[in-house]
Amino acid sequence: MAGSINKVILVGNLGRDPEVRESEWGKVCNLNIATSESWKDKQSGERKTKTEWHKVVIYNEGLVGVAERFLQKGSTVYIEGQLQTRSYDKDGENRYITEIVLQKYRGELTMLGGRKDSPDGEYQAPIAPSIKKIETDDDFDF
Repeated sequence: MAGSINKVILVGNLGRDPEVRESEWGKVCNLNIATSESWKDKQSGERKTKTEWHKVVIYNEGLVGVAERFLQKGSTVYIEGQLQTRSYDKDGENRYITEIVLQKYRGELTMLGGRKDSPDGEYQAPIAPSIKKIETDDDFDF
């Protein structure tokens, strides 16, 4: 289907520390992210909250490094990825799992809180290296 889009955006909190492992394709990071919504129940007047849990898999090694170094349980993050469903066999039974996937060259991970080893939480970790423009006096004829 031409013109289709598969994009997921989440802002939520990690339910546990990132799980990083080596695979045949390089480092992979698994995150469990909670998103919550609150509302006031019309009948009781009570405040209600509903939490959804999302499985996130990061294949981008740069983002895996950021997650491994700077994230921990409770960290608030912004995630952009794609929704993917895969199947696996467990005890002879075919099972399915749907995950938000950040591929090697696609996806985004932004920390919305401070660094995990910063006591005041004020430091923001750089996600990508900065690019410095180099000025030259050379003339190039093309």
